Amino acid sequence: MTTPQTAAFIALGANLGDPLTTLRRAVTELRTLGTVKALSRLYRTAPVGGPAGQPEYLNAALCLHTPLSAHALLAGLHDIEARAGRTRTERWEARTLDLDLILHGTLISDNPALHLPHPRAWDRAFVLAPLSDLHPHLPHPVTGETVSAALARADRRGVEAHIDDWFNDWH
Repeated sequence: MTTPQTAAFIALGANLGDPLTTLRRAVTELRTLGTVKALSRLYRTAPVGGPAGQPEYLNAALCLHTPLSAHALLAGLHDIEARAGRTRTERWEARTLDLDLILHGTLISDNPALHLPHPRAWDRAFVLAPLSDLHPHLPHPVTGETVSAALARADRRGVEAHIDDWFNDWH
C-alpha cells in the first residue's frame, strides 16, 4: 500500500552568510520531508520590504511530493530554517534561510498559523518567476489565476535568473 502524496510548492530564499550553500543544504534537508520532483533556476532578487540596506537575495522554488499534512510540513520547514540559523525578530528582515509553503495541493486555509495559498505569493515576482519555471499554468486555488498570468502583471524589476543548474544532483 502506498502512502498518499500531496504536491507542495515551496519558495526558498536567503541573503545572509553563504546563500548558495545554504539553499543547497536546504534542498538536501527537504528530501527528508518528501520527494523533490522539480527545482527551479536560481534567481538573484532585490529585497522587498523590510529594513533598508539588506543584501540581495537568492531565490528558488521546488515541488515536493510529501505524505505530510500542511501543518506537519510547515513545522518541518521551520525546523530546517532554525538549523540554518534563522531568527525571527523583525518582519521581512534579512535571513539565513526562508522557506515559504506556497501551496499544499489545493488546500485553502485561513488558520492564523497556516495561510494557504501563501497570501502574497501571487503578487511577488521573486516567488512567481521560480514557480513559473516549475509549473507556469499552476492555478491559484481561490482565484484560478495561473502563475504565468500573475507573473505577467507583476513588477519584475530586481528579479533576474542567476544560475540554471545550481543543484546538479538534486534528483
